[in-house]
Amino acid sequence: MSLVLDPAAQDLLFREARTANTFTDEPVTDEQVQAIYDLVKYGPTAFNQSPLRITLVRSPEARERLVKHMAEGNQPKTATAPLVAILSADNEFHEELPELFPHFPQAKDVFFGERPVRENAAALNAALQAAYFIVGVRAAGLAAGPMTGFDYEGVRTEFLDEDHTPLMVVNIGKPGPDAWYPRSPRLAYDQVVTTV
Repeated sequence: MSLVLDPAAQDLLFREARTANTFTDEPVTDEQVQAIYDLVKYGPTAFNQSPLRITLVRSPEARERLVKHMAEGNQPKTATAPLVAILSADNEFHEELPELFPHFPQAKDVFFGERPVRENAAALNAALQAAYFIVGVRAAGLAAGPMTGFDYEGVRTEFLDEDHTPLMVVNIGKPGPDAWYPRSPRLAYDQVVTTV
């Protein structure tokens, strides 16, 4: 084996992990979400920026408000998942850079003084953090159901503000009956990797 990570952990995080479409009614606790975040916050980003924001949708009223913005095929599973998280990018993340990138606090203004630059950086780095979050959900023994099929402007207006860009909605919980679609193919190594 070329990997240090135990094969069971490899399976848990990647080979056997799938996007869940049904869930049991077992709750996902705040403690589990905090443990997930406290693990995945160490994933690398440019300038150590941390633009990801996580909005947990727990109340029935908030869930109803979210479901109406989901694509029709995503509505039932979003309505019934134990926990739903809206992952968004904070376009004002640069305000935290003096704390997060203390050896060059000027990066806040030197590189991210203009809003369009910040939006591009926030989108890329929050997407990286969202991927870490999904793997963290798997590390907690839970399943994630990430979705991009929703009304982005509707979700922004309902739950966020103009400084936050929604990236995805993630259903979280223990997988329920018939949770998985058949696994789709993946590209082979030689289709992806080239050496120059």
